[in-house]
Amino acid sequence: MNFTYAFLRLIPLFFSLMPFIVHPSYAATTNPTDLVLHVCRRTSDYSFCVESLYSDLHTPGADAYQLAYVSFRLAYLNATGTQHHIATLLKHSSSPGQSQRLRQCSRDYKKATFALERAYNDLDSETFFELADFAGVAAHAAADCQAATKGTYSSLAVMNKNLKGLSEICNVVSKLFSAS
Repeated sequence: MNFTYAFLRLIPLFFSLMPFIVHPSYAATTNPTDLVLHVCRRTSDYSFCVESLYSDLHTPGADAYQLAYVSFRLAYLNATGTQHHIATLLKHSSSPGQSQRLRQCSRDYKKATFALERAYNDLDSETFFELADFAGVAAHAAADCQAATKGTYSSLAVMNKNLKGLSEICNVVSKLFSAS
């Protein structure tokens, strides 16, 4: 395998993980805002929530509307990065069984990205009532992909876990609009 080919295979993985790369000095000095605290305390993984949201430079000054954009953007970036990763795995799958499981994941992630695109449209039109549903579709897609692959691909398992976590953040942020 030549260097260029190996490098190109890593690009989708890099972009899917990029939202979670936080500059250490920025992360160490960041005190979560009241809004981020309110959201992240309602998730199952507080640290993942804070680190994820603060991976976006718009978070420190974000209101609920901007935080919704941040959270859905992070989920969308994860989902599209995972789609690219699945496509790469499919190209190099060695058995019909592997290919079938990966094609199922590809279909699952198409559902996730479509739902997250619709969430963006709702945010753009300031109609918030389906945001939690769209976050749920993305979370279910990640869970379905994980079930289909049975943990065969560790990199995909991490991406599935991240999308479920990001979808949970989106769900909590969505509830900010139903309370108003």
